[in-house]
Amino acid sequence: MTTAPFTDPPAPPASALLWAYLGLTALLAPLAPHLLRRRLAAGKEDPARWREKLGETALPRPEGPLVWVHAVSVGEGLSVLPLLSAICGKANVLLTCTTVTSARLMATRAPQGVIVQFLPLDFPRPVRRFLRHWRPDVAVMVESEFWPRLIRETHRRAIPLLLVNARISDASLARWSRLGGLASALLRRFSALTAPDPAAARKLLQLGADPVRLQVTGSLKRGADRIPVDAAELARCRQATGQRPLWLAASTHSGEEAAAAAAHRLVQQSLPDALLILAPRHPDRAAAIRADLEQSGFAVSQRSRGDLPQGDIYLADTLGELGLWFDLCPLAFIGGSLEPVGGHNAYEPALHGAAILHGPHVENFADLYARLDIAGGAAHITTESLAPALVQLQDPALRDAMTQAARQVVTAEGDATERTAALIFSALAAAASSSAGASRATGPYAP
Repeated sequence: MTTAPFTDPPAPPASALLWAYLGLTALLAPLAPHLLRRRLAAGKEDPARWREKLGETALPRPEGPLVWVHAVSVGEGLSVLPLLSAICGKANVLLTCTTVTSARLMATRAPQGVIVQFLPLDFPRPVRRFLRHWRPDVAVMVESEFWPRLIRETHRRAIPLLLVNARISDASLARWSRLGGLASALLRRFSALTAPDPAAARKLLQLGADPVRLQVTGSLKRGADRIPVDAAELARCRQATGQRPLWLAASTHSGEEAAAAAAHRLVQQSLPDALLILAPRHPDRAAAIRADLEQSGFAVSQRSRGDLPQGDIYLADTLGELGLWFDLCPLAFIGGSLEPVGGHNAYEPALHGAAILHGPHVENFADLYARLDIAGGAAHITTESLAPALVQLQDPALRDAMTQAARQVVTAEGDATERTAALIFSALAAAASSSAGASRATGPYAP
């Protein structure tokens, strides 16, 4: 599958569901400010920036070409940081996020000059305000977040649309397949699509993507650097833990904390001084997790309270510090894999040198985990086998062999960042040479 030159995609197929969605959201649009105010009162929106979700902003559009990149959450945002750096030298960059957490983190992590905004709600006025103000020359959607009106309105303005690092879970594939051609009507509006592996590409084709405009580039998460780590903080944590056997349960979901705690209880029978670093995927669940652990008799210390790692379990309930825990712990169970979530990124522990354990549910990164397992760079465990694996991997020779194999697997991949940046630059060149691109850069949108 190779991507065609940047010409306008053929007319997308009609979709009754798309028209129904557009009509329903137009009827519900007056409720948008009320919805956001309710979320604001519940602490789910940024008090200083919530109106960005209505398409409003106090920031001017910079002069010159503008690439708009949308990365919905923290994981996607971190994965595109090298890509943003590659683009910044040749164009202005607007990065949109959906969650408050990701917007705040990206404001500190994104390369200098990148403008960070919230994505507008998928209602008529917010979308049109956003596109009218920013007038992007190229729009880049990361992974698999599809907002029908935003995609349609961007396409209507002849703005090249790219879907990059597209991942479709099995559950999402089943859901979209039931929507009567809606997925095809959206995917056929993209000028180019990239998938991290052949399995992801096949799912896009099943949903109606144009095979001529689809290519497999490898994962953007592979192109990401090691997560930044505060060296002084790492030294403090190492001093606090000394020679204690450490293991990490990273990005856990509901149900996995209990499984990790049960495994830790068994580990402590062989290694009484063992310490579990527990880093939940959603830190706002920390209070409930701590209560459950303490009710089970564990001594719990907590990162957000300023504690150093001590007791039986350390609750690492902060954001942006996962690299610290990968560096601190020689063993890492990657969450979202014992529960049917689909698994999380294994590139990060591999790059940090932590031995990787994972459950059966790794559909989101099936190709990567299969290659890691075959090469001996990761171990497939169950709830029952997690504790024995942790004890067995106390052997430094076994652990080192696993981490070296994992590093070889991830470093053997091609540079998805370079390939994706090349696509974006091609789209920019096409936009610059078209009369539509010139009008976007110099004049307001005419309804």
